[in-house]
Amino acid sequence: MDFLSLVKKSRSYRSFDESKPVSREILEKLIECARFAPTGVNLQELKFYLSNTPETNAIIQPMTRWAGKIKDKYTLPPKGHMPAAFIIILVDTSIMPDPEKAKTDVGIAAQTILLAAASMNLGGCMIGTFDRSVSKALSLPETLSPALVIALGTPDEEIILEDKTGSVDYYRDENGVHRVPKRTRGELIVG
Repeated sequence: MDFLSLVKKSRSYRSFDESKPVSREILEKLIECARFAPTGVNLQELKFYLSNTPETNAIIQPMTRWAGKIKDKYTLPPKGHMPAAFIIILVDTSIMPDPEKAKTDVGIAAQTILLAAASMNLGGCMIGTFDRSVSKALSLPETLSPALVIALGTPDEEIILEDKTGSVDYYRDENGVHRVPKRTRGELIVG
């Protein structure tokens, strides 16, 4: 698969086939990819909490908020279609005291993880809106500040990318298909 196809395949999925687990081995392979991603001045301040058991997933899932642009029944994964795994990206404040300064590194790591997941026929969703007390609920050390949650699993929904004709807000059509308007290349290139 060429790289552009991989990027297009790496979408924000919000419905998963719960019958297909994500193994600890796969999660560790995703972290291995993120481990080699660049970080500012090579600080390597990120840590990763891996969850693929019903017990820990049940702690994390209710602490997340999904699909901020959609205000109806599609805001959470439907019952029976929850993610099989989560990765919480954490900033180690003993390395970088101000977690806000790690935003770029968090984004690079998250995108690397999702592209690697797509290459393994998995899908995910970056979730920035979540209850920060998730670290306490999981008994994580106080020096680990949660920055982003990534939900992972085998997607069981269709996502269609389309050229923007009006708003860039993503939406569900009358058939429940997730549609994502994208600005055209001509709108993006300056000069």
